[in-house]
Amino acid sequence: MIRSVIEQAETDCATEFQVQGLKLYWTIVNWDADLRCVDGSWRYHAFKGKKWQKVHAEERRLYLKNAYRVLLTRARQGMVIFVPPGDEDDPTRPPSFYDETFRYLTSAGVRALTAESLD
Repeated sequence: MIRSVIEQAETDCATEFQVQGLKLYWTIVNWDADLRCVDGSWRYHAFKGKKWQKVHAEERRLYLKNAYRVLLTRARQGMVIFVPPGDEDDPTRPPSFYDETFRYLTSAGVRALTAESLD
């Protein structure tokens, strides 16, 4: 059961800066709406104030893409990528911000975990 493993493990959250250079056995990456797949291409956003804003500067886009690259390359044994389902009641996190990214990752071969697959 994944819950009991997580409860027994030492758990910490870390940014791409804190994990750079580390090799961890298992990781969970939380994929947020700052890098999202829209109509088959990647869109870059930054949360400022109370809303998401598009990132236009190429340097900032590259920085964001590299942050995910760092986070996605730390695990030695395995990794879970958590893509939130979104929340219809929160205008900053509608499901549409996450759904296509989830579909992209699963179409690329990332296996979706369900309650049934954990039994």
